[in-house]
Amino acid sequence: MSTEGRAHRIIVVGGGAGGLELVTRLGDKLGKSGAAQVVLVDRSPTHIWKPLLHEVAAGSMDPNTHQLEYVAQARWHHFEFQQGELTGIDRARKTISVAGCVDLDGSELLPARELPYDTLVLAIGCVTHFFGVPGAAGNAIALDTVEQAERFRRRLISACVRAQNGRGRLGEDGRPRVDIAIIGAGATGVELSAELRNTAHVLSAYGLHQLDPRRDVRIHVIEAGPRILPALSERVSAETTKLLHKLDIEVFTGERVTEVTADAVLTASGKRIDADLTVWAAGITAPAVLATLGLPVSRMGQIVVKPTLQSEADPDIFAFGDCASCPWPEKQSAVPPRAQAAHQQAMFLFDALRARLNGKPLQAFAFKDLGSLVSLGHFSAVGSLMGGLIGGSMFIEGLMARVMYTSLYRMHVLALHGAVRMGLDTVTHWLRSKTSPRVKLH
Repeated sequence: MSTEGRAHRIIVVGGGAGGLELVTRLGDKLGKSGAAQVVLVDRSPTHIWKPLLHEVAAGSMDPNTHQLEYVAQARWHHFEFQQGELTGIDRARKTISVAGCVDLDGSELLPARELPYDTLVLAIGCVTHFFGVPGAAGNAIALDTVEQAERFRRRLISACVRAQNGRGRLGEDGRPRVDIAIIGAGATGVELSAELRNTAHVLSAYGLHQLDPRRDVRIHVIEAGPRILPALSERVSAETTKLLHKLDIEVFTGERVTEVTADAVLTASGKRIDADLTVWAAGITAPAVLATLGLPVSRMGQIVVKPTLQSEADPDIFAFGDCASCPWPEKQSAVPPRAQAAHQQAMFLFDALRARLNGKPLQAFAFKDLGSLVSLGHFSAVGSLMGGLIGGSMFIEGLMARVMYTSLYRMHVLALHGAVRMGLDTVTHWLRSKTSPRVKLH
């Protein structure tokens, strides 16, 4: 299986939660011993756990303290890092094409290049889907990257300062007001709304504005479906709706957005919802490059894979995570695009690729739904746990749910760094939280 004269070369494209966990384990096991060359390709130089981006947007998390540099991880765990965006695959020559990189001044850092592979793993995640809604791409901010989340946070602070100084809109009562519209009431939209309510309180406490955090900072969540959190159970949806109402967050359901302007969101029912800031969290789609690779894709644009996670067209190409359409026989559907699925698939591929190098047959991936949790920041958390130990599904909320939600990120850190460094990282961030403002103020 290896090209003559060198070790088997495994390239993983995409350094998200699953991709980075996979190359870390492969590097420790195969790269360190020289049994294989392990290469990670990503367009960004740093990694952050994507479920944290709503906290970055709200300012409740400083990304600089949670980002991981790929070069450092590669050094510590015996793999190679190549920065650049995937632009194509030559299956006959077994090479991938990677775009060049430029610095902030536009000067070239790395040229466009080709990288040879023996085994290729695609894990490039997903991107925001605007569904062709007029004005959405230009007037709403997506939360796919740290840069987008930071842009929203800076605009939020600016909007509050402008309103405080009479430079913003006035409400019906003549008071200065900031309106934030969140389109999409999935986990990202709901979690962001609660974090923003907390941010409004903290910014007021530190004197960045003197607006009433609840009355003058209006948060609107807009969902086209009949209820929020449509992917979760009705009970989780109902309890979360009650909690949002307690936080004075306005929830619109059954409202399909037809246009996003610079200062408002328009819906099919004729509603006009004022918005100084608009976030689009209404859906995801596969990156456009996947449709150009010559591999079978699903209706959603994802790479269609077998139960072994191999592409249907090429046994040397694997795909997993949000960019792959993997069968889920128990539900007669595809594995859902969740962080837990990417984690499970990364662990599966770690064993599968080692078995493949040893000439052993590949097993079928079996997804185990462990439930879902939704964080409402400092206020609460809700969700459901699933599995054999509890004999089905169990609703949880409050402190237990918050602890479980936090543990999900700690498990990711554990997979990347091991138990000792995970423990030190936890203590470090706890100490920092005691000596720093709860929200990034600049």
